[in-house]
Amino acid sequence: MINLPIVSIALCTYNGAKFLEEQLDSLVVQTYKNIEVIVVDDCSTDNTYNILMEYAARYPNFSVYRNEQNVGFLRNFEKALTYCNGEFIALCDQDDIWYPEKIELQMAAIGNNMILYHDSEFIDDEGSLLGEKISDDHNFYSGNDPKVFLFRNCVSGHAMLIRKELLQYALPFKDNFYHDWWLTYVAVNVGSIHFIPQCLVKYRRHTESNTVKDVLTKSQRILQNIKWLGLCSSYTRNRDPEFVKTLFELYKKRTHSFTAKHLRDILIKNRKSLFFIDIRSDKLILAELKRYFWGLKAKNIWYTYVSPKPGKVFSLKEKA
Repeated sequence: MINLPIVSIALCTYNGAKFLEEQLDSLVVQTYKNIEVIVVDDCSTDNTYNILMEYAARYPNFSVYRNEQNVGFLRNFEKALTYCNGEFIALCDQDDIWYPEKIELQMAAIGNNMILYHDSEFIDDEGSLLGEKISDDHNFYSGNDPKVFLFRNCVSGHAMLIRKELLQYALPFKDNFYHDWWLTYVAVNVGSIHFIPQCLVKYRRHTESNTVKDVLTKSQRILQNIKWLGLCSSYTRNRDPEFVKTLFELYKKRTHSFTAKHLRDILIKNRKSLFFIDIRSDKLILAELKRYFWGLKAKNIWYTYVSPKPGKVFSLKEKA
């Protein structure tokens, strides 16, 4: 164990007492032994903090911190990452269950990559397998092409093992954006990422939760895409800054134009990268991208006057 690099497990908690012990039990039995567990509790009001202190008393490699005031999920994870001492860091949610060999297999496969991630299988609130896994909905990517992550993401935070040096390029996190999306985008610009196909986490899908895809309207998704592309284009270490800037400007321009031929052509030309994560056939993707010829002004006229369809009109209330 003396020669093994330290792996820090960064765990953030908030009112997670219901499932927390299952997760903690799966951490203490990891087959990779040179591990420290860094926990930051964001002012839980249930029994979470007491559970954490019980584990800290039993396991000397547990360090527990508690915020003086609630800072929210994003800032709490940022704080946890800065407390980590290891050369490698594994991000951890409070309600999942890790397989014992998770860290050992990730450490064996990370090589020179900035991020090594894996597949996960879904469980319900009772811990029963749902017969689904993340790779059912996404193609997994290995490499260093940032274009792959301009519209999609296939790397979940709970599946990441990252090099600590990545933090110098990625922190502080940006408000209103997913930390795992940002870490991945930064990683493929300053290095590379890789994956192993094994399911190494039982990822809890709560019955009352909705995915972003279910919750957002089409207009909201367009605005979200614009904001994300804007953030990516502002990153100073982009491998291809001109491409990202052009894509951002054209995508934004489409919201107040009648046609968007240039955007359509760029999307079609680069679709193998931009939509690599999409599991649909190339034929279906190509058919959708051809419709990008029309800007939202033209679409709104069509949906309002020619072929009225409730909910189809794009109302972009925020400034793009």
